[in-house]
Amino acid sequence: MGGINIGRWLAGGIAAAVVTFLMEGLWSTMYMEQAEAAMANLGLTMDMTGATWVLAIVVSLILGMALVFFYAMARPRFGPGPLTAIKVTVAFWIGGYLLQLIGYHMAGFYPGSLLVMWGWQGLVSMVLATVVGGWIYKEES
Repeated sequence: MGGINIGRWLAGGIAAAVVTFLMEGLWSTMYMEQAEAAMANLGLTMDMTGATWVLAIVVSLILGMALVFFYAMARPRFGPGPLTAIKVTVAFWIGGYLLQLIGYHMAGFYPGSLLVMWGWQGLVSMVLATVVGGWIYKEES
């Protein structure tokens, strides 16, 4: 059993990052007013500066790389394909994304309806990103 195909991991991770970034932009049109109101209640704004855009791209890249990395790790055990991508994503989503949303709820930062929307949108986006990244990732060079 060989190691991870680094070139394919990078390509798949970048593709997954693009999917994540674009999906988040699309989803944000559904919740922007509610999120801005919640942020205003906390004394915060959602101004998108140049640095914020760069950070959003970096976060998408980290997420895409992590999703495809875990897909690559699971592939020998579960086999290649979308079902493995879905298994990886659900585990990743439960272990990270869902716990973050629960923390936001416990702290009272955002309304529950917004957190539920973020939860399912995040899961759908991450599944699509992992499927795309997994489609690009191959064990062989």
